Amino acid sequence: MVETGTDPGDFLDVDGELTADERDIRDTVRRFANAELAPHVADWYENATLPARDLAREFGRLGVLGMHLSGYGCAGSSAVAYGIACRELEAVDSGLRSFVSVQGSLAMYALHRFGSEEQKQRWLPVLASGEALGCFGLTEPEAGSDPASMRTRARREGSDWVLDGTKLWITNGTVADVAVVWARTDDGVRGFVVPTDTPGFSAREIPRKLSLRASLTAELVLDGVRLPADAVLPGVTGLKGPLSCLNEARFGIVFGAVGAARTCCETAVEYTTTRSQFGQPLAAYQLTQRKLADLVVETTRAGLVALRLGRLKDSGALHHSQVSFGKLANVRAALDVARTARSLLGANGISLDYPVMRHASNLETVLTYEGTEEMHALSVGQAVTGVSAFRVSS
Repeated sequence: MVETGTDPGDFLDVDGELTADERDIRDTVRRFANAELAPHVADWYENATLPARDLAREFGRLGVLGMHLSGYGCAGSSAVAYGIACRELEAVDSGLRSFVSVQGSLAMYALHRFGSEEQKQRWLPVLASGEALGCFGLTEPEAGSDPASMRTRARREGSDWVLDGTKLWITNGTVADVAVVWARTDDGVRGFVVPTDTPGFSAREIPRKLSLRASLTAELVLDGVRLPADAVLPGVTGLKGPLSCLNEARFGIVFGAVGAARTCCETAVEYTTTRSQFGQPLAAYQLTQRKLADLVVETTRAGLVALRLGRLKDSGALHHSQVSFGKLANVRAALDVARTARSLLGANGISLDYPVMRHASNLETVLTYEGTEEMHALSVGQAVTGVSAFRVSS
């Protein structure tokens, strides 16, 4: 790369605002990601696989599983530190950040916030260490953006609960030891802690994905799954339970998208400054420099948004509509960066020898999951107008 003295992935030195502890976490996760994940991720993506058990133990030793939670083997780190870890993992691949997000911000967060002391003691330490894997069952075949229309039901039989239903697009579902499953009851939506070896529980991997291929995605089937009375999460009733968990995971996406954008931006700068056409580097052409400038601006702006939201979260002032703003803005920016970077690499842009097409494909999924672009736009719109444009199921 031509030496300019300026980092294209952090043009305004946003990381200069990090504390010493946050920089240490950044450096530790980045070293691990570059040494242990980056050399293998293209093969995992191509083969649509992931060594989930091995990675879980590695992530556990690294301390990133549920790192923003306190106690029960969790590190109790700041929100910004957790976001930075997500950023460094998604700089390698969105599937890897998703792996950590689902474990820590969905399954573990639900247990930590809404679980009984017995449930916390049973599951949180082994999930934090990576000895066990968790998943989060909310989305259904007919209920994606509209979780209020879920069909999975839990009924009482004596002192037991019996669950029936199907969940879809569940990350880590085929390898999980425990699933946090949300179901309708006579008293409203409740969460249930479901060991995956319970009779009637099954998980099937979803095949033929064209995105997030370095991630294990499943359909969960609950066919008369009988659970004891204490399997229910006692701390919440209603959709505010699962939606608060999704808000935690979305926060990680806000930072993670910056990592994906940064990798694409840096790759484009490296490529265009070293590849020559018509006797000079591609970066010497004005149209190329305009594209590169756009990549730098969008990547840096996303980094600023992420850090601001992280500071708000650490101060206790973050509103869910602001998380929607971050996911809407940063994923859209990262996708634009990835697509433009792909064009700058020409034919090489579609090769797995370079990361940009892989990131672009992954970000198409990130744009959709944990709240589509449209849903987050409506959340921001409601916040600034005071008028809800959501359609609520009857």
